[in-house]
Amino acid sequence: MALRLLPFRQYIEQDVINLYSLKHGDVPAVGSIDPLSDPSVNGENDSGVVVTIADGDFDKGIEYTSESYLGKTDYPHIGANGYPQVTGMRITAADKADTPLGITLRQTLTHDENGEKLLYYRQKMIELQAVLPGEVVPVLTRGLITLDSSAFVANEVPEVGATVYTGAGGKLSDVATAGIKVGTCIAAGSRKAGLTADQFAGASGDSSAYFLIKVEL
Repeated sequence: MALRLLPFRQYIEQDVINLYSLKHGDVPAVGSIDPLSDPSVNGENDSGVVVTIADGDFDKGIEYTSESYLGKTDYPHIGANGYPQVTGMRITAADKADTPLGITLRQTLTHDENGEKLLYYRQKMIELQAVLPGEVVPVLTRGLITLDSSAFVANEVPEVGATVYTGAGGKLSDVATAGIKVGTCIAAGSRKAGLTADQFAGASGDSSAYFLIKVEL
């Protein structure tokens, strides 16, 4: 599941930046392996990803482009069918040495789990805690959030009280080498899926660790 972020969190809106969209290539076709087209696939478009600034051109603002996501856009004798995208201010998943801006609070998606375009299904987009490609992604810079173990580099999950740093591919790590401090792990626990699959723990009977992180950026 592309939600690395669990529901428990504490922060104030003044510590959330709402200026940047996720930098990505073309909008993917439904059924492709691109994680933007399937909320069950993990990728750097997830929520709970450490991001850095890719573009910061405030003059560029919002552009209206001819986008295949809208369907056919080149019918003759009609007006422009523009798709608004924030192209001058963009973020991307941070690597170890990148200066982190914060952690994403929503995932970027084009389709739901049934292949329906979220462009036409705003209620489902809200339920999936998602934004569309080109839309602004809220980025948390300070506060308490709960992260699933998938938000950390494999075998680099922190102990309680340990400092967490930037890792590869937008993930966190307890290894300081070449990383930049993001915050502190102040609690940890585990959850187990019941008789049905859990979107965080996994299949029925599976368990998954989670960590309460105090973000300080």
